[in-house]
Amino acid sequence: MRTIQSTTTRRRAIKGLAATVAAPWVAPALAASSKPIRIALSVAQTGQFGVGDHGDYYKGAKLALKEINDAGGVRGRELKFDVFDINLLSPEGTQATYRAIADAEPHAIGTAFSVIGRPMLEGLGDYHAPLLHGSTQQNIIDIVKANPGKFWHVFEVDPPDTYYGLMFPRFLEALEADGIWKPINHKVHIIREQSAYNHTIAQAAMEAMKHSKFKLARLTDVISPVQDWGPVVEDLKQTGAGVIMCDHWVAAEEAAFCQAFVADPVKGALVYLQYGPSQSEFLSIAGHAAEGMVWSTVLGVYNDPQGAAFRKDFRATFPGSMGLCYTGSAYDTIKFLGEAWKHVEPEDFKGVADYVRTHVYRGVDGAINMNNAYQAAIQYPLQTTDLNNGMATLYFQVQDMQHKIIQPNALTESKFRLAPWMSA
Repeated sequence: MRTIQSTTTRRRAIKGLAATVAAPWVAPALAASSKPIRIALSVAQTGQFGVGDHGDYYKGAKLALKEINDAGGVRGRELKFDVFDINLLSPEGTQATYRAIADAEPHAIGTAFSVIGRPMLEGLGDYHAPLLHGSTQQNIIDIVKANPGKFWHVFEVDPPDTYYGLMFPRFLEALEADGIWKPINHKVHIIREQSAYNHTIAQAAMEAMKHSKFKLARLTDVISPVQDWGPVVEDLKQTGAGVIMCDHWVAAEEAAFCQAFVADPVKGALVYLQYGPSQSEFLSIAGHAAEGMVWSTVLGVYNDPQGAAFRKDFRATFPGSMGLCYTGSAYDTIKFLGEAWKHVEPEDFKGVADYVRTHVYRGVDGAINMNNAYQAAIQYPLQTTDLNNGMATLYFQVQDMQHKIIQPNALTESKFRLAPWMSA
């Protein structure tokens, strides 16, 4: 990690000095051509984010960086990272990190996500290096759409959180249609964590269920961190819904929910966990209580030939548990930028942003197509029915202590199995 010492004052001084240089035989483009292409990464390095999603992101980015540099870089220029720590739960901390990034003047910026979106955007001020993030938030892309003149350089490399909710009844209906699962009833009990992200997901699910045979029976709110899941499980048993949606996102807390649930389950109910199991620590914390649990992500590593090759390389480079979301997202982000820089000079921020917006990049997490007013990846199958034109929402089930894709059909690794509490 390089030490960042740049300041706005120093930047202006350097620019002023450059303007006084009267040596026409020194071509600035040629002088810069051998300089490294610098990518600023906002990576939380402490706390649950540092060892979870942001840690996964950094590993995936490093793998892509190594592959590009081992192949000679881009146009003969080496890629380098400038890594910035961030306090994701603090608006002031988030803004301070992005101010520091702007002062460092990188060629591009990448991050797994920002919990608080507006400070990330505002912190960059008038610095317009392309920013590629995987925040999965409708509210961030709404800001981008409303301010295209200001945020033309900001891209969300995955579909927003709304698609978790919009896809949920569709997933249930397809699962029932397969004939393996026969729901004990069509009632849905949602456990909702009190963040804007989880509220958005629950609201989208409830709206989608208005057009489905699956109907909301009860909504139970929880506040993170949940100290005791016992009362929640009792609430679930009173409702007796055939479907339980745990609308949370932190692996450790969803793992604790699994342990509490399997100790006293709602017999026959299908249990869905929103996103958290994608984090590498989930299985080790939940243990065998995870068996049979269903979960999804709008941003996940496929297990097609391209995704399988990435999984193999990642595990060889970073032995141990592998997260199935931001590992691939970071890898794709760096590779996508590398492709853009093959066609456009890295110093041409507008040209690079135009390339990223107008070209579809097929990565290990699917196709990144951000050519829309939101500058966000479009979702398969609700926004496009072409798998090569959008990013699939992946549904997994824990089977024999492994995550197996069970939907969409084009990417399945296994069929759904009845969970232990469903078949007992």
